[in-house]
Amino acid sequence: MSKPRFCAALINRSVVVLAGATLLHAGSAHAQTYPQRPIRLIVPFAAGGGTDIAGRIVAQKLTSGLGQSVVVDNRGGAGGVIGADIVAKANPDGYTLLMASNGPLAIAPHVSAKMPYDPLEDFGAISLVAIIPSIVVVNPSLPVRNIKELIALARTHPGKLNFASPGRGTTNHLALELLKTSANVQMTHIAYKGTGPAISDLIGGQVELMSGDMPALLPHVKSGKLRALAVTTAKRSTLLPDLPTVSESGIAGFESSGWFAILAPAHTASGIIQRLNAEVAKAIATDDMREKLSALGAEPASSSPEQLQVHLREQLAKWGKVVKSSDLRLD
Repeated sequence: MSKPRFCAALINRSVVVLAGATLLHAGSAHAQTYPQRPIRLIVPFAAGGGTDIAGRIVAQKLTSGLGQSVVVDNRGGAGGVIGADIVAKANPDGYTLLMASNGPLAIAPHVSAKMPYDPLEDFGAISLVAIIPSIVVVNPSLPVRNIKELIALARTHPGKLNFASPGRGTTNHLALELLKTSANVQMTHIAYKGTGPAISDLIGGQVELMSGDMPALLPHVKSGKLRALAVTTAKRSTLLPDLPTVSESGIAGFESSGWFAILAPAHTASGIIQRLNAEVAKAIATDDMREKLSALGAEPASSSPEQLQVHLREQLAKWGKVVKSSDLRLD
């Protein structure tokens, strides 16, 4: 009686293996002919911002490399969550991609009670595109010229220094929350509706400091309206090579930066992922793309899909700790 059951099990297992091999072959064949029609690159923010500009630079290069149009589709709202969700739920055929950043992938999951997607499980990593350094700046009237002096002043006057941000839960807000925690100091957060109003009040002296993206702050630093104390990335920026990092300034291991990356829906065929990864790497290696990204204040940086997946996991864990320590919720 056991033989028939054994044979049936063997036959069933063979069918499963054969079906899997057939699907793998089909996926490989599909990847070899990809792409056969235009690709949609979802930018989860409104047109005109840094993510949008970077997305259009990438789209132009990928169009040339892939031989098919890569069309930018702006789907802003909910801090990037709406656009990211469109990609998470899209057909994993390589024709809907996401211009990702840390907001909807690493921060939103910790500050929103209801997330429509899992940032690690619902996307397929393709490649990093760039790292976006921020700088810590102060109003020149503040008697500090480096991070050590800023921390000393904050300890002398706990809670008296006000720092601006373009909004609660943004990377620039959390960068200074991370600084507060790392240095064990108290400063008061003042949230604005955008970078422009925050910079305006910082220059006017209504607030004392902020962390912000380099392209927005650099002109005011060069004009003397603001004083730069440090860059927030792990390494110095090529745009301001003489400006030390926060880590070099006494907060060992400190790192806070924005980033751009390309993602696909989960379960996209590995052949398609590898093709896209290769094209992104080739694009980033070109002088004109590196120049265009650098003009945005971004440091060009490609990666393997595996490296990007590790980066996403680390970013999610890191900002989760910062959000928890600052007791931040947006809903």
